[in-house]
Amino acid sequence: MITVGLTGSIGMGKSTTAAMFATQGVPVYDADAEVHALYAKGGAAVGPVGEAFPGVVVDGAIDRPLLSRQVVGKPDEMKRLEAIVHPLVGMSRVDFFERAAAAKADIVILDIPLLFETGGEKRMDAVVVVSAPADVQRQRVLARPDMDEAKLDAILARQMADAEKRVRAHFVIDTGQGLDHAREQVREVLRVLRDPSTARPFAPLVAAGEPGQ
Repeated sequence: MITVGLTGSIGMGKSTTAAMFATQGVPVYDADAEVHALYAKGGAAVGPVGEAFPGVVVDGAIDRPLLSRQVVGKPDEMKRLEAIVHPLVGMSRVDFFERAAAAKADIVILDIPLLFETGGEKRMDAVVVVSAPADVQRQRVLARPDMDEAKLDAILARQMADAEKRVRAHFVIDTGQGLDHAREQVREVLRVLRDPSTARPFAPLVAAGEPGQ
């Protein structure tokens, strides 16, 4: 089973790209979705996060905007939150791998927003970075509810620069040229991964669709 890390900065189209891999029949683990489940009513993170950050639990669930106000732009608080949440996410990832193995999947995608920032790329066979022009990124993110320039800049400050992610990737999927182009790149990534002649481990940078693949 080939383990592929899928990552990209906010607003780059990572979730849409993950869905494209899933449409191709590849099991996808969504770290953000797991966190949402942990924060939902009855989720395993509600108690410890609520205790560490008073006032963020509303109607039995973690209120993400309230939590963001307490941690965004505050490195020490963010580390405290991650120390609670990351082990819980890790447990759900183990379950995902067990299900994928039982289904005899040849490739799995781990959709992890902060893959490089947490050193998670070291545990991957290959890394796919989803990217788009900076102006497209900002336009997408600022169109979201409860988002403004200051909050976006604080989020970007926590994330590795897109240019560095692209250099460190094995594949780069550009979502700035439309959905059809992105789907074609997804299919090309899978073709290369399944090609027995492809050397492993991959050497950066191999961008989807470039000559030499």
